[in-house]
This record gives sequence, C-alpha cells and structure tokens, in this order.
Amino acid sequence: MKKLIYFLLLLPLLGFGQAKKPNIIIILADDLGWGDVGFHGSSIKTPSIDQLAKDGIVLNRYYTAPICSPTRAGLMTGRYPNRVGIRETTIPPWSDFGVDVSEQFLPQMLAEAGYKNRAMIGKWHLGHATLQYHPMRRGFTHFYGHLNGAIDYFTHKREGEVDWHNDYEPSKDKGYATNLLTDEAVKCIKQYSKDSAPFMMYVAYNAPHGPLQAPEEDLKQNGFDPSKPRFKGTEGGDEGAESGDRGHGNSPRQTYAAMVTNMDKGIGKILQALKDQKIDENTLVLFHSDNGAAGNGAVASHGELRGYKFDEWEGGVRSPAVIKWPAAGLVGGRQLEQVMGYVDVFPTLKEIAGIKTPSKKPFDGISMWPVLSGKTNNIDREFYLGHGAIIKGDWKLIVDNNIGKMKMKGDVLFNIPPDHSEKNNLKDANLEIYNKLKAAVAPYDSIKAPREILTKGPKKGFKVPKNWKITKEK
Repeated sequence: MKKLIYFLLLLPLLGFGQAKKPNIIIILADDLGWGDVGFHGSSIKTPSIDQLAKDGIVLNRYYTAPICSPTRAGLMTGRYPNRVGIRETTIPPWSDFGVDVSEQFLPQMLAEAGYKNRAMIGKWHLGHATLQYHPMRRGFTHFYGHLNGAIDYFTHKREGEVDWHNDYEPSKDKGYATNLLTDEAVKCIKQYSKDSAPFMMYVAYNAPHGPLQAPEEDLKQNGFDPSKPRFKGTEGGDEGAESGDRGHGNSPRQTYAAMVTNMDKGIGKILQALKDQKIDENTLVLFHSDNGAAGNGAVASHGELRGYKFDEWEGGVRSPAVIKWPAAGLVGGRQLEQVMGYVDVFPTLKEIAGIKTPSKKPFDGISMWPVLSGKTNNIDREFYLGHGAIIKGDWKLIVDNNIGKMKMKGDVLFNIPPDHSEKNNLKDANLEIYNKLKAAVAPYDSIKAPREILTKGPKKGFKVPKNWKITKEK
C-alpha cells in the first residue's frame, strides 16, 4: 500500500497532471571526508546523517570540485567553475573577485518557479567585495551567515573583523557558528511552512572545516578529558583561528570529530523541524560535502578512497551524498551508482520545478531526474573533474600534470568500480579508451573565463572592512 501511495504521488511528476512543487533544502558540509560518516564505516558517530542515508537514496558516485569555492560556483550555476574563472583556489578575503553577475544562480531560477522564500544560511564564499556579489543580489531573499571561509567558530572573526550577517547588516548574534546556523534554518522552516508557496534553503555549514574548534559538550562526547592538555599550534588544519586554543580538544582528530558530531546534531534538528511542521514528505533534501577530507589523514578520513582535498583523486572529489523526497518516491533502500555531481543539481531542480525556458547559459550538468525517478537505470556521460581529470562511465583518466605531487609519472587510467582506491593503472591495457578520454578532456582543460581570480595576495593596500559590511555597489 505504501508503494502504491508513493506511485500515485509520483504520477504528476512523470507528466500526468500538475504536481505541487517540493520544498528544497540543500545541506552542504565543508571538508567532510568520505570516511567520516557512519554509513561509510566511520568511528565518528553521525546518527542523523546515517538516518538520512537510510531514509533516502545514497548517491554513491557523487562528485564535486576538489576545493570549496569552485564547488559552490558549480552548484549555483550548473556549470564547471573554470567557466566562471575559478577552479583551483578559494576567494580570499582581500580579493575583489566574484562569480560574474551574468551567470544565473539557482535561486534566481527557482524564483521563476514560484519559490517565494529562498534562504542562504551559512558560508557564502562566492564574492564579497561589492554588493553585486551579495547572496541577496544573486536570487536569495534571506542571508544569514558569513561571507568568507575559515572564520573563528566562536568570535566569528576573519582577519580581525566579525564576519556574521543577517541579510545586508552585520549581526551581533553570539554563539558557536554551527549552532547558530542550525537555529536559523529551523526558524526559517517554521516561518516558511506557513506559506502555501514552496521554499528553498541552502544550508552551507562551515563545519568541519578549520579552524578546529568545538563546543565542550561535543568534545566530551568524543572522549575529551579536561585534565589533559588541549592541542596547540596549527596542526591538523587549524587554519585561521583567531581565539587561541578556544574550542580545542586533546587532539586535532578529537576536535574534528566533535565538529562533525555537532553538525550531525544540527542536521537532525533540521530534519525534525520538517516533521514537526508536517512538510517532510514533500521536501527534497540533498546532503553532500563540498570536497574531500583536508590534510593528510591525521585528522579527517578519506576511507577506502585515495587522496585528499585539492586532489582529483577520488578522495578529493568524491563526496558522501544522500537525497530524500518521500512524496516522489525517493526513499530508502536504494544506492545509485550513477556518475553525478554538483553541476547536475541546477538542471535536475530545474526539471523538477517544471521550468521549460532555456537556461541563460548552457549547463555542463544534466538533469538526473530520469535516474532518480527510476525512469532509466543509467545515463552515459562525461564528468570533468578539473586539470586533466575526467570520468566516463566506469573509466577515469588523470593526466600527468595533475599527479606529479603524488609522486607518479605518466597518465593513469582506472576502472571504478571495482578499483575505488585507484591502485591499478590500466592505461596500457586499454589504449583505445585512454586515447578517447585524453581527447575528451582537452576541450575542458582549455576553457578560459573572461576574468580569472588572482591567486596572489594579500592585495596591496587592502583594508578589512568594519564588520565585513559590504558598502560598495560595484
């Protein structure tokens, strides 16, 4: 009977009538490793994420860029980030770079589809120098969070100034950043659920990205002993901390685990809020990380995969990911092996929202709705990972210029699956496939944006704005 109900609810989405559009919540973790969720065997307890994986569909081959700002750009545009001038770095505090305003962002499209409330909660990192790059100029109706990355979790400071905002104004809210973002998301769910129009929320947690800081409660849950010393220094990804050892546990790994624990609790509160408002059935929830684990394995884990953040190895670009939408049949008991990822989110939601008008610029991503809905088992496609790395079906190529830092010479070709750990170079035994992928990746590598981000800094003469308030129009 339950399956029949789901099927009847699914009929409008398959073209038999007009469906009520779902609420959409995208939850993005920051630097969460493949091996740091319970459903991938982590020692870190993630009951909320694990329950989401049980209730939803696990996207086992979901790919991102190997670093955060590029992933966020691709998520918002449906286009590879090198098309907008950012591929291998983030947007630093002193940069005047932002994703070009000629690019259509996801919430701008959803506005056309009747999504009245569209909230951006958390880490923006797509431009902050002028108001044209502000989230509320890119289609969001509400912004709560921070413009930069790597803020202090307790003081909310970056470069000595507090970077915490409510819409266009600085916010004086106090507390641990992850908790504040969760509370705001829950508040918005309660508010938006009163409206008959569907809503969209993009909850971009800064956790568990450095600086490594966690609340005492979560540290204790992960074995913290107050009688023992707290860890010191910048080891383990403790970048940007501006409050000494506040929030440090006995070790970087313990502190990282506590940050994941705290974020997991927050995700649980968001999911519970949907149930409390009786809107969980027709809310699409997508969860994934922006890239792989940071560091070298001392703190975060890539699990069975190879490589870390900044690498195009699986451990740098393959993310734990889950999608759930009960009203459309996206429920537990399935694991998809379809190659998909961050640039597919925009075109997939465009189809779900029922928008027929062409996008302003061509997507690199494609709609995954045919696979998610079960209309087709697989879509054969190319997925560009950056810097000479590309996937087509079960084959993955990484060219030499990307792997020199991994102490390997020559191009490598892997068959994934079964070789998820990328141990066996099959190039010589599969030269035809290798040559096809080598030719396929070249056009992507040659993409040049009208404007590229400058990676050198800090910018000469740069002065941190008071409370990171944006005042310049352009």
